[in-house]
Amino acid sequence: MDERGSHVARLFREHNRMLVGLLVGRLKNEQEAKEVAQEAYVKLLQLDTARGAVSYLRAYLFRIAENLAVDRLRQRRSRSRVDRLGSLDDFCEEPRAERAAIAQQELQLLRDAVDELPDRCREAFRLHKLEDRSLEEVAARMGISERMVRKFITRALIYIRLRREGHSVAQARELLKS
Repeated sequence: MDERGSHVARLFREHNRMLVGLLVGRLKNEQEAKEVAQEAYVKLLQLDTARGAVSYLRAYLFRIAENLAVDRLRQRRSRSRVDRLGSLDDFCEEPRAERAAIAQQELQLLRDAVDELPDRCREAFRLHKLEDRSLEEVAARMGISERMVRKFITRALIYIRLRREGHSVAQARELLKS
């Protein structure tokens, strides 16, 4: 076994229980958490690292696992949406004008919610989500840290979700504070 393999084996012995526990909390499914952890170890073994990078393997393992868990959750949500649609025939039978009106209302609600955001929060959201700029670009353009950009975007997404769920402006702002 090479040096990296022995380091990964040690990581497995010392941290696998914690890693799987973290993933179970995220994915709410032990078997899926074990699969993601295993996939993370495989990716770590495939990593072409320099000798000095061995000290970062634990942090990298947890980052890989977190990214894989997020991917699984996204896949789950996508499958759930498709399942809710039912058959394509049912979807196509729904009157097009009605679908267009619903989409227009949803789009207007989104525009209104974005307009209601505080200026800096709205700017970070617009640059990152609507103009597809990287966190680094947004931070540089706004003269703030990437961490602050992430906070602004997270606050914006939570606020928009609350407004979509039917909360008033005042309720959404209050819930965002807590």
